[in-house]
Amino acid sequence: MKDKPVRIAIPTYEGTAEKYVAVLTQLGAEVTVVHMEGDPARFDGILLPGSTWNVDPARYGREVEGVPEVKPELDQVQFTVLDRFVKAGKPVFGICRGHQLLNVYFGGTLIQNLPRKDHHIMLPADPYLAHGSVAEEDGFLFPLYGRRFPVNSSHRQAAETLGPGMRAVQWSDDGVVEATQHETLPCYSVQWHPEQMCLAYLRGDTVDGSAVLNWFLDKCRKHRAGEMG
Repeated sequence: MKDKPVRIAIPTYEGTAEKYVAVLTQLGAEVTVVHMEGDPARFDGILLPGSTWNVDPARYGREVEGVPEVKPELDQVQFTVLDRFVKAGKPVFGICRGHQLLNVYFGGTLIQNLPRKDHHIMLPADPYLAHGSVAEEDGFLFPLYGRRFPVNSSHRQAAETLGPGMRAVQWSDDGVVEATQHETLPCYSVQWHPEQMCLAYLRGDTVDGSAVLNWFLDKCRKHRAGEMG
């Protein structure tokens, strides 16, 4: 009998997360956008999506630096739902804002304004820049992409101090943390946007983002099989 599709929850406050839903669906997942009602028992894993809204620095004990581009309602939904999934032991994958939010959830801090915005931030002419990176050989990305590979970029903030249990497994060519994973929990994240690097969005100056998305779906599938076994 064919396996049931992997069930993925994407928590948001407003909006539909259309691109994430479309890409994951094309990769064979069953995707549901959830709000505060997100129940881990209904899903095999959770994807924390990117957003133009920053994580409120009050969440890690800081004042806002510059223009306050925060949305407390979004933070409330995502931190609440994430907490349920982590406590349930379900796999978690964070992308861009989701990468930053995951680090803050575990007690880390963020750089609010990167000094080299031209290397990472979205620009009108090229909303997803590309840059080189290097991965740890014992991290989750190395088997997929090797030691050095290019990724896209669209962010002005970044992980600073990592939360307890979190470790960096990829860095940009100018030293920004590009991926993390938890030492004991199935929690993983990337600062870049794999959904903008695969299928119809495949580009010639980065690796194929579908590899890491498929890896996460397989992680969820194996986790479900372990629970059932």
